[in-house]
Amino acid sequence: MTDEMTTTQPGEPGLDAFQDTMEEFLAAADVRVVYGEPIQHEDTIIIPTAEVLCALGFGVGSGIGTNAEEHPDHPSEGKGSGGGGGGRILSRPVAVVIASPEGIRVEPVVDITKVALAGLTALGFMVGMMFRMSRRHALPAIEG
Repeated sequence: MTDEMTTTQPGEPGLDAFQDTMEEFLAAADVRVVYGEPIQHEDTIIIPTAEVLCALGFGVGSGIGTNAEEHPDHPSEGKGSGGGGGGRILSRPVAVVIASPEGIRVEPVVDITKVALAGLTALGFMVGMMFRMSRRHALPAIEG
């Protein structure tokens, strides 16, 4: 972004500020972010790779007003609203590309913590469902 401030006419959104923000946000998905700087060790080159996820939301407002000269029966009035937004960028390592004289291979990066948490979540869900199913069979039948 630039150091200079952009001004807009009343009721116009700050398109320059929005464009600058979008350019910076989209730069996060650049190929240089996904593939890290190659690391050379003797005759082997290692290239780290990452998955980059971006999310952005925004909103803008406007303003209106009346002039006492145009509407003598009403005093000058004005209303306005603003805007805002937010975003999030997440990245995580997914693999390492290794290029050596023996060839090129891709070694995945496995996050053991995520695998363990997914397993515990699935186990908890299965135990909960088994408990609910066993309770249904244990209830007495309602006779009418």
